[in-house]
Amino acid sequence: MKQAVKLFIMISILGTGSLLAQNPNDALRLSEPDVLSDARNLGMGNTNISFDGSFSSGVFNPAVFALAEKSVISGGFFYNNFDNDVTFQNSQSNFSNSSNHLSQFGIAVALPTLKGSMVFALGYSKMKDFNNIVKFDGFNGSNTSMIQDLTSVNDDIAYDLNLSYPIFDGDQWLYDETIINGNLNQSGTIIDKGGIDNWNLSGAVEIARDLFVGAALNIYSGSFTRERDYYEDDTHDRYSQPTSPDYLSTDFQTFHFSEQIDWDLSGWDMKFGLVYNFDRSSKFSAVIKLPTQYTITEDYIVEAYSDFADISYSIEPYVSEIEYDIKTPFELAGGYSYSIAGLTLAGQAKLVDYTQMEFSEGLTISHRSDNNRLIKENFRTVLDYSVGAAYELPYPEVTLRAGFIYSPSAYKNDPSEFDKKYLTLGVGFVASKVLAIDLAYVHGWWQTYGDNYGVDVSRTNQEIARNNVVLSLSYGI
Repeated sequence: MKQAVKLFIMISILGTGSLLAQNPNDALRLSEPDVLSDARNLGMGNTNISFDGSFSSGVFNPAVFALAEKSVISGGFFYNNFDNDVTFQNSQSNFSNSSNHLSQFGIAVALPTLKGSMVFALGYSKMKDFNNIVKFDGFNGSNTSMIQDLTSVNDDIAYDLNLSYPIFDGDQWLYDETIINGNLNQSGTIIDKGGIDNWNLSGAVEIARDLFVGAALNIYSGSFTRERDYYEDDTHDRYSQPTSPDYLSTDFQTFHFSEQIDWDLSGWDMKFGLVYNFDRSSKFSAVIKLPTQYTITEDYIVEAYSDFADISYSIEPYVSEIEYDIKTPFELAGGYSYSIAGLTLAGQAKLVDYTQMEFSEGLTISHRSDNNRLIKENFRTVLDYSVGAAYELPYPEVTLRAGFIYSPSAYKNDPSEFDKKYLTLGVGFVASKVLAIDLAYVHGWWQTYGDNYGVDVSRTNQEIARNNVVLSLSYGI
């Protein structure tokens, strides 16, 4: 009789080609910065690392809080639309997905001092939105399929669905084979949901004339869900013969594979920054962010079925739970801003070494070691940068803003098309000297790809457009 092959083998092997978790892409998901912030900062390309910005200072540079002249209560909302044009086997599909959330609320309290300034801040920010979608449908005329991929590793899914059969030497099971030889229509949908929330406690003080320092403690919580439905259909009627010794498995129609990943995550890190005010018009800043320590509790569910002309087969849903830790890299950033006659120009750069990502606890020792080796082999150090400008109209109290954010791909040898680019626009209005209303629009674009199994044998080439609208309110006390 066929020797049982545990499902955890399938999970481990498919990790590189399918969407299963516990691989280096999961570390990148947590390490790669998002562009979410308040509308005032985002309208200028997230460049308030060096000048008096908003409550997002606790996220970007806590030292900037010390530039505040009064206490402020802040809040905001954002809308996120993710649009994906997918090319698969010369067929194109388009799908979009939207989300909206409370983006921020908090308070920054400016304490009375004899000299200089001292500010403490506490609040909430939405740090990441995992909203993402992929949809594809096309005929793969090559001699590959997921059925063959599963059979090649002797996985029980193909066997239990009567899509493969065992080969014996006498009574000794050797391996599995399948009559399936590609030429199937492949289609599917992948939907990501969830995000990361940040509770931030910051403090900043002027330690010398025109020299400000600050520190922030960030506590993270959040969730991530990935739902994947994948189909292979014999639309050209190539497989009318039985696919297994079971005579009922005749005239193969459809193979369906479904998986779902659910994360509950928590973490923390600290950030330290400084701002030096050269004069009334120019400021320099520097920031160091310590690695974030994340703990992930993951639930993983697999289901599958096969349809034939006269019968269907299915497997019992497989459910597993595992906990593991991921550590993100250090981040080093510097920025400069210059203001004159109502015009502010700002820029910043951030160095991130993605080879420092690490699976630090949980999993097996060999699994951790393999993941960390792949991280060293496939990722690189990048320099993110952003520039921004704001102009205060003399009347009424309206500020116009614009910015650009460039975030290179973390993968080695990726072309520039895979780098993330964002164009930002914003406008702000101050009412009665105390209420600031800010609105920002962000358009981002880049390319990427995904493999349904294997490497470049069932690939979705994706052109992504992301659009965000952010509304922020702040009230000076």
